[in-house]
Amino acid sequence: MRHLLSTRDLSRRDAIRILDVAEEMSAVGEREIKKLPALRGRTVVNLFFEDSTRTRISFEAAAKRLSADVITFAVKGSSVSKGESLKDTAQTLEAMSADAVVIRHWASGAPARLATSDWIDAAVINAGDGMHEHPTQALLDAFTLRRHWAKVSGVPSVGSDLAGMAVTIVGDVLHSRVARSNLWLLETLGASVTLVAPPTLVPVGAERWPCRITYDLDEALAAGPDAVMMLRLQAERMNAAFFPSTREYSRRWGFDDARLAALDTHGLDHTVIMHPGPMNRGLEISAAAADSPRSTVLAQVRNGVSVRMAALYLLLSGDDHQSPTTESTQENPR
Repeated sequence: MRHLLSTRDLSRRDAIRILDVAEEMSAVGEREIKKLPALRGRTVVNLFFEDSTRTRISFEAAAKRLSADVITFAVKGSSVSKGESLKDTAQTLEAMSADAVVIRHWASGAPARLATSDWIDAAVINAGDGMHEHPTQALLDAFTLRRHWAKVSGVPSVGSDLAGMAVTIVGDVLHSRVARSNLWLLETLGASVTLVAPPTLVPVGAERWPCRITYDLDEALAAGPDAVMMLRLQAERMNAAFFPSTREYSRRWGFDDARLAALDTHGLDHTVIMHPGPMNRGLEISAAAADSPRSTVLAQVRNGVSVRMAALYLLLSGDDHQSPTTESTQENPR
């Protein structure tokens, strides 16, 4: 891989390779010394044009665990706030010899523009661009789902896919880059996807996507999904009234206590509840659902570091075949 811009570009082989390397990286997080020398001497720049907590910290932790030098560039207080263009910023990073740029941008397509231009000779990772995609979020979600599905199926996680798994994605699909990235990746890995949303929050053209679309959450739950992924209601991207009120939205499309109990009623013992965060508790998901044993929210955060370590390693190591932990076995035996 040269860049990681979209899950739509990933083949099944590439996706499984990333997830398998992430399994190895996950083991590093359980050591007493949580470090690998794999990217020593490399420089990773976190370039965030939008606010972020989980993604930015996760990428920073991932790069540091691989022994890379990390530069975190926040737009607020930088020359960007004075009118500096993306091109000028990129060329500044090029002058600093950045090896990888992790970019989050409000404009859809900005990471691809950076990757395909001659502004910078570095690997580019899309950490979320507008309403387009967020590939590493989808990969960490797939990593979390694969571990769960392998356990349910009684097979090893490494090397497996999500064939036969039914995933329901609920909420603000229109504004969600997470939903789009997950849809393409889940299809590649063999899962079936159902989208549930108010009609006003379903994108134009979604009927051509490889999924089923319904507007009734209770009907979707009765169909017996193996995982329910709740999406954040992105009020900051809404410039119109997409539903009557937040109370109405919560009643019809929120995962409340009654719907949590319905999973037991339908005999869905192994169904998990996901959320990419940050959560609006009491709106798209109840506190009981978010904190229940079915919830994978904290596992998703933890798995995010492993998946981003894998992405950085595969982009910067120059070796698609050697195990990332092989050379560090002698140095960090624990």
